[in-house]
Amino acid sequence: MPTKKRNLEPLDDGEVLTKEDTRVKKPRRYWVIMHNDDYTTQDFVVHVLEQFFHKTGAEAQKLMMMVHLQGKANVGLYSKDIAETKAHHVMEYARENGMPLKLTTQAE
Repeated sequence: MPTKKRNLEPLDDGEVLTKEDTRVKKPRRYWVIMHNDDYTTQDFVVHVLEQFFHKTGAEAQKLMMMVHLQGKANVGLYSKDIAETKAHHVMEYARENGMPLKLTTQAE
């Protein structure tokens, strides 16, 4: 990450002293959001939450019901690359199993 230079007070000889800002920003995190549809079974959603997002049975059931009743739910918070990769892999797995499950990512 490039450093930012900040000008300080001018010196007596006309030169300007600069100081580099070396602070590192915390990377942005992204939610993986699971969306409801009329075809993906609730059992499959629970299975995906347990296998791909490492949720317990109880957590997976609760999230599945949120997706079902509210239309969507945040199922995991990751760095951008990991969130996008998880969403892609889950949707690919769902298609292989004949399910139209949709996941998206959104900045925290």
